[in-house]
Amino acid sequence: QVQLVESGGGLVQPGGSLRLSCAASGRSVSLNIMGWFRQAPGKERELVAVISSGGISNYADSVKGRFTISRDNAKNTADLEMNSLQPEDTAVYYCTLGVPGLGYNYWGQGTQVIVSS
Repeated sequence: QVQLVESGGGLVQPGGSLRLSCAASGRSVSLNIMGWFRQAPGKERELVAVISSGGISNYADSVKGRFTISRDNAKNTADLEMNSLQPEDTAVYYCTLGVPGLGYNYWGQGTQVIVSS
């Protein structure tokens, strides 16, 4: 069984930056896709960024050029560097673990990000 624990959320002013971290435990996740989703109040959960075991990343159009996903397979971690944050980035951010073709089957508990002046 894999457990995912997120950290790094908080309150930031528009234009500011935050770095989210996700730590996996239970087994090595080096062969899994790792990713970040977010869910804003009243909205569906949406993909933010994903990164393959080999380090290939994909982003939602809304965060391209502002967010960067990275992973450290030796440490079983994935980070999300978020820059130029805007109020519309306010959401609970979830770390997830997936398998190509099978979807995402492990989720963290979420970390709140609030962008407000």
